[in-house]
Amino acid sequence: MKYITIENLVKTFSLEVLAGEKNLDKKVTKARTYRPGLEFTGYFEYFPQENIQILGRKEVTYLHQFSHEERRKRIGNVVKYHPPCFIVTSGQEGLQYLTQYCNEEGIPLLRTEEPSSEFIDKLNGYLTNKLAPEVTIHGVCMNVYGLGILIRGSSGIGKSETAHTLLGKGHRLIADDVVVLKKINSKTIIGTHNEVNKEFLALRSIGLLNIVRMFGRKSFQEETRIALDIELMKWEEKELHNDLILEPKYTEYLGVKVPHVEIQVHPGRDIAGLIEAAANNWYLTNQGYSAADEFFSRIEKKMNNA
Repeated sequence: MKYITIENLVKTFSLEVLAGEKNLDKKVTKARTYRPGLEFTGYFEYFPQENIQILGRKEVTYLHQFSHEERRKRIGNVVKYHPPCFIVTSGQEGLQYLTQYCNEEGIPLLRTEEPSSEFIDKLNGYLTNKLAPEVTIHGVCMNVYGLGILIRGSSGIGKSETAHTLLGKGHRLIADDVVVLKKINSKTIIGTHNEVNKEFLALRSIGLLNIVRMFGRKSFQEETRIALDIELMKWEEKELHNDLILEPKYTEYLGVKVPHVEIQVHPGRDIAGLIEAAANNWYLTNQGYSAADEFFSRIEKKMNNA
């Protein structure tokens, strides 16, 4: 199971450690945070105890109104489930009682100056990305006209060379050779690099290129949402697709279907240009437009007027 440690969170978000500093190696495995409310009244029917617990102004103000003994009882009801950590937002103070209970139970208590809503959005996004199911594939990942595209094909077919041409046209590289795909939700796959191949492009006969140094910072992007899966195929005369209407195809990654396009490679063909055309056509299709439908509509209209 994928996880991150509390120490990762402390470093990433510059959090202040108020208690439980000896337990920062505790693991977080759930990608959503939780704000306890009913739990302070003793109701735990649906309490997500494995999630990070966020204490905003509402929760802390509620606890402040109780006597020492009553507060200890209400906090104890939550602490006994040993969540990964508590994070207090908005830089709130007067938390000596909470510090004491967290130290007793070995639960990290952290604090941020950021407001609850802003911090929760950032933290949930971070957790979703870091804990998302992932798979590694062989290929190239590019961002073309703002669209995430996977370029696959057999070794030596020209994936990296095509990526280099796209870079020359102002598009962006995400990853070459090794592409990491992450499932963010039931409909979204994110493509990224594996850190080692970040900013690098390998070309046969040329070698390894640092594309940021060659094309500038705008030529590289950390990640992109995958919208198209393009497979470069060897040229086959009898299999050249000239159909006006192609049957939609899909490739499935981690249970998410991605539109699939096959492009045959042949000397003289502008593969990069065809990938740009596929990207533009994807946008039009998603807007409800079909060139084939318009074409046949014109034919029908002409026949009716004949």
